[in-house]
Amino acid sequence: MGDVHEEEVIRKIEEYQPLIRKVCLMYAQNRVESDDMFQEICIQLWRAFPQFKGNSKFSTWLYRVSINTAISWIRKEKKHRLDDRDDEKLFGVHDDTPFYIEEEKKEQLNALQKAIQKLNDIDRTLVLLYLEEVAYAEIAEIMGLTVNNIKVKMNRVKKRLKKLMDDDE
Repeated sequence: MGDVHEEEVIRKIEEYQPLIRKVCLMYAQNRVESDDMFQEICIQLWRAFPQFKGNSKFSTWLYRVSINTAISWIRKEKKHRLDDRDDEKLFGVHDDTPFYIEEEKKEQLNALQKAIQKLNDIDRTLVLLYLEEVAYAEIAEIMGLTVNNIKVKMNRVKKRLKKLMDDDE
């Protein structure tokens, strides 16, 4: 890869770092995992960048590579994960959550985040993209599904999240 490509890849990774971090937050269990996952995603983006042909939006391609890498990383690392480990949890409302968020809202946010963690990889991906306000057409392209399929799945995921949150009460 030439210097021009290297500079472009570095610029794109820096530009889209917040998006990549959000993917890591959705799938990692703690800060160490998130950092490792972020590094792996950057490596995969670096390797795959020459194949990006511009047939889709760059963000669509980046989501696809990031999400696929995160899911593969989790499956590969599963044997090293300790499910009961909650040190440095990334997901959830922490003590440093802004004081102006009402206590009830904090509880609702925690319940939602716990419910999201119970979803399978595909449903969690849908929620991530939905919360990022990605259009259904782009979600469909990222996930390789039809828009109608995405709509149906999203409705089911919303119902499942509501049930998971209600069951925790």
